[in-house]
Amino acid sequence: MPSLLVPFALSLLVLPLAAGASSFAGTSAGSASGASSNSSGSSSGDDKVILAARDDAAAFVASDGQIRGARLQAALVHLREQDAAARATSDLALAQALLAR
Repeated sequence: MPSLLVPFALSLLVLPLAAGASSFAGTSAGSASGASSNSSGSSSGDDKVILAARDDAAAFVASDGQIRGARLQAALVHLREQDAAARATSDLALAQALLAR
């Protein structure tokens, strides 16, 4: 039974990722749909990058961008590779969105 919970838990992590990515799309409907389709294909390795960055993101937000950890930097690069709209979003806004997941 626990093996059935793993895919379910992963899907719960991917859904907020898709919703968060589409929120960076702004007013362009094309960007929003593109962001969602890119995010829905993320693997558990991608989720690990994002989840591992939460502590670094919290420090970054709390310090108003003064503390930048390596895990956060990796997550920012990953998000921007996956979502064109994230490329135009500030590091602070992406870190806040990462924490809101």
